[in-house]
Amino acid sequence: MTGLMERLDDIPKPAWIALVVLGFIVFWPVGLALLIYLKWSGRMFCSRHGYGRWYGPDGREARREAREEWRSWKRRNRWGGSSGNVAFDEYREETLRKLDEEQREFREFLDRLRAAKDRAEFDQFMNERRNRPTTEPPPAAPAT
Repeated sequence: MTGLMERLDDIPKPAWIALVVLGFIVFWPVGLALLIYLKWSGRMFCSRHGYGRWYGPDGREARREAREEWRSWKRRNRWGGSSGNVAFDEYREETLRKLDEEQREFREFLDRLRAAKDRAEFDQFMNERRNRPTTEPPPAAPAT
């Protein structure tokens, strides 16, 4: 597998571009697969040996470290986590509790409003149905 990767590294960028274009012309999934491979492997915009922490010799390690850093930041800064300030945490919890209560009350109000509207529409339908003049069925067609 390593030998294959080394051989793929030796292919110049113009050849990759030509392969992608040819892949799209011949059968579009092949072109798409090549394009995804080039993007995934880091060969699309910068060479493998280019500058920057993403494409250096330790590029995979740098990407893994960045992902771990992002995950740890998300864990520290969740809504449920502590900010480190007790007074602010108490205020935030009280405000969130009040907002949850207001949201529950508003949903109950909307449910009552919908029920009243449905009841009024149904009563109107029934009144119209009761007050509708009865029509006699059309006469049967004469038999020929």
